[in-house]
Amino acid sequence: MSTQTAADETTKAAVLEVEDLCVEYQGESRTVRAVDRVTFRIGAGEIFGLAGESGCGKTTAANAVMRLLRDPAVITGGSIRFKGRDVLAMNPDELRAFRWREVAMVFQSAMNSLNPVMTVGDQIADIFTTHEGASKKQARERAKDLLDIVRIEPARLKAYPHQLSGGMRQRVVIAMAVALRPTLLIMDEPTTALDVVVQQEIMAQISELQRELGFSVLFITHDISLMIELSHRMAVMYAGRFVETAPSGAMFADPRHPYTKALINAFPPLHGPNVPLLGLGEGVRFTNISDLREEARNHWVAPVAIAATDTRGGQR
Repeated sequence: MSTQTAADETTKAAVLEVEDLCVEYQGESRTVRAVDRVTFRIGAGEIFGLAGESGCGKTTAANAVMRLLRDPAVITGGSIRFKGRDVLAMNPDELRAFRWREVAMVFQSAMNSLNPVMTVGDQIADIFTTHEGASKKQARERAKDLLDIVRIEPARLKAYPHQLSGGMRQRVVIAMAVALRPTLLIMDEPTTALDVVVQQEIMAQISELQRELGFSVLFITHDISLMIELSHRMAVMYAGRFVETAPSGAMFADPRHPYTKALINAFPPLHGPNVPLLGLGEGVRFTNISDLREEARNHWVAPVAIAATDTRGGQR
């Protein structure tokens, strides 16, 4: 069991509890562990951020929570509990009720999440006819209400995804995710491929919905500045492992792990003098990442026993 569990006991009553989760991609010639003994919990109404570079295991962990992993990905260890229930023990019928009604997900690309040959209205209405047995007329009215929540005019119900802007498509996907009032919303890179202005609009919309509806959020991104702005607590992931977790403000003010510092330093300041953007350096890698240890109140960091290796294989 990871020492992270003790730190998280200070949070609100848990909606989601992930304990020592391991996920592997198993091939004929080799196996890759994409998520390695990851532990975290999310309290009621809490926004928990998960940051890290592409390929570090963020999306794999989220798909494991939803039980959406496909071959060759396999959950090989750990537990996932939602409101005390064992997600890994759920049968197909239980999973069908669990997904979207209790936990919903906003995927990385809105265009890929929407059916290109169905109107937006039909796709939203399908949620209510499928999951709640609503009539087509009732479902259409509720679809109209959902678009109103995300500030899209009702006339767009007749539009196809390609007829909407990138920001509007993303808002439609968010509306679909919150349609059944889930307790937990997983957002996987919700602002990918959107310009900065639209990103801010989308994040403001999500914050407003979260305050209004009270759902918890697992927010996944490689943009650590965006995460610090939105989330209450956050974790930084590297090569399938957590290297640091803390309240977001504390991590921004006092990052402890070299990888966290590099992520934060990768973004230029908007105000003040110009400063050099310092990364880890070419070829730097962290290996043998240990379990987290508490270095300050609720601030947990993985010790850096072997700090890094260069491209020639020597220690740095």
